[in-house]
Amino acid sequence: MKLSVCIPVYNEREIIADAVRTFTGALDIIAKDDYELIICNDGSVDETADIARSMVADYPRLRVVGYPVNRGKGCAVRTAVMEAEGDIILYTDCDNAYGTDKIAEVLAVFDADPTVDAVIGSRKADPRGYEGYTPIRKLASKVYILVLKLFAGFKMSDSQCGFKAFRRAAAKEIFSRCETDGFAFDIEALLIADRLGYKIKEIPVRVINHRESKSKVNIISDTLRMLRDLRRIKKHVKRCCGK
Repeated sequence: MKLSVCIPVYNEREIIADAVRTFTGALDIIAKDDYELIICNDGSVDETADIARSMVADYPRLRVVGYPVNRGKGCAVRTAVMEAEGDIILYTDCDNAYGTDKIAEVLAVFDADPTVDAVIGSRKADPRGYEGYTPIRKLASKVYILVLKLFAGFKMSDSQCGFKAFRRAAAKEIFSRCETDGFAFDIEALLIADRLGYKIKEIPVRVINHRESKSKVNIISDTLRMLRDLRRIKKHVKRCCGK
């Protein structure tokens, strides 16, 4: 069962080399020779893409894809997923926030239950899931989930966790229907998956390599933006899924 690990990157020159070494080192053990590591460059304006490409010769299972102009994390994940060749397609963040051990756990879930189409991380399911987050970020996450449940009938406990995996057929069908390039792409993908009837299983995760976001959290403005995005996404999901 070939594994594709997709990592979206934007201006990550300080950590990209360590990320490649960390992920390939873990995947050599977890997946043996049967994997690919896909770095998708989201129009970085620093040396991120050059550093990643320079490592391909030494890491033959590394692939570097991308585009010249920044479009957003959603576009980067979608691009990598559609390029992926694995039977299981997983995406996570460059800073390895949740640790590589969870990758093995994901594969075990798929092996144990062939009816599961997607496995997603949930920080809420782990008592220490939000450890290291500022109080405002913890509150923001709770507000976002509440908004999703109230306005979209969202069934999962965590939408924004950057650790999700899909069987190949599900990944290709879901992400081929996605159009959101930015912040709300996870929501769109999960709503499409639910509408298409895919079986999703949550596993508890916690942030073990915490890196504070460079962006500022404003619960009011961010929630209003989410409501605008959600309105557009709900229309798109209904249109693209035909149900």
